[in-house]
Amino acid sequence: MKDDIIHLRAAGVDLGKRFLLACVRTPSLKRVGSWSLETQRFGTTTAEIRRLPAWLVDRQVEVVVMEATSDYWRGVYYRLQPHLNLMLVNPAHLKGIRGRKTDPNDAAFLARAGASGMVMASFVPQRDIRGLRDLTRRRTELVRAAGWEAQRLEKKLEDTGMKLSAVLSDIAGTSGRAILEALIAGERDPRRLADLAVGRARNKIPALVEALDGEFTDHHAFMVRHCLDEIDRWKQVITGFDARIARLLADREQDLANLATIPGIGRLGAEIIIAETGGDMTQFASAHRLASWVGVCPGQNESAGVSRSGRTRPGNSNLKRLLGIAAMVAIRNKNSYLGVFFRRLAARRGGKRALVAVMHKLAIAIWHVLHDKTHYRELGADHFTRRDSERAMRRMLKEANSLGLTIRFEPITA
Repeated sequence: MKDDIIHLRAAGVDLGKRFLLACVRTPSLKRVGSWSLETQRFGTTTAEIRRLPAWLVDRQVEVVVMEATSDYWRGVYYRLQPHLNLMLVNPAHLKGIRGRKTDPNDAAFLARAGASGMVMASFVPQRDIRGLRDLTRRRTELVRAAGWEAQRLEKKLEDTGMKLSAVLSDIAGTSGRAILEALIAGERDPRRLADLAVGRARNKIPALVEALDGEFTDHHAFMVRHCLDEIDRWKQVITGFDARIARLLADREQDLANLATIPGIGRLGAEIIIAETGGDMTQFASAHRLASWVGVCPGQNESAGVSRSGRTRPGNSNLKRLLGIAAMVAIRNKNSYLGVFFRRLAARRGGKRALVAVMHKLAIAIWHVLHDKTHYRELGADHFTRRDSERAMRRMLKEANSLGLTIRFEPITA
């Protein structure tokens, strides 16, 4: 069986940490219908990679295919991008036959896959977007690290017998910080400590008096001081990242404002969306393509005409995490389209599947907001009733009949 050839001269690059193998597949001059393979080994140092594009251009390669192997592909891809037509492919799409895997075979198979169009290229953003991605992803890690320090602080307080976290939702907030600073300074009277609460926390003063009854030693003071200093340090670093990200996105204010109108998506979420997708929806042919790339589409598992349970495919983990948080925020509003959609679907399919479906809706909304340069349009809690009013009336009539009642519908005059 012969492959349909799209590119007569294709190359495959099998990447490793210390070296790579490049294989060029060209029509054979000795036998019609056959192919010649030329394989060359290169190092992964900058000097060696500089030789690779010249070697490929000299053989008039039309397309170069490489796997997204760890982070080893980055230096090679960026060096070849200005000179050649590159395709970065998902390794899961190119699993070879067990027992026949070698580096030369992998490179040759990549060249054959590129020549016949068997693979699809992955989305690789431009340099400025790649830098923005690094910043937003690192900021997420820093926020997580600050949260871990807050958890360590709570553990130290539990060691004293004080239950401050059971009364205050944020022990590192304004009220909690004032109480902790007083404890470090030597104050031990629960009533005086509770009186330091501000704002709505003052309504909890009786509960704070009971929660602050414990044994707070000098060792605890030292450890709590350390945790608070670490939290402050992380927050200072995060502020620096926020400022740099804001400067890089100064010309995207309109897109950021439009994205912020989507339920559950704030300013930080909008910045992550721009960083991960590039903000250019021409990379995705439709809204469903974007949802599939993120990994919030139902998986397919059908064999012999039987459909089995299909999990969602792995996608962009950073956007998937963001959409999961946004979906949990959006469904809290019971008078919104997404809130009603979640409850309707959760009653039949369960809460987890319904939450993924809401994430899918949010991905589609993101595509339309960025593609059409518009705000999010809320459909309303009565969208499903307005869409099929007769079905809604049948449902109400069925429920009334189950109670032994009947209903007569009459239009309301203006």
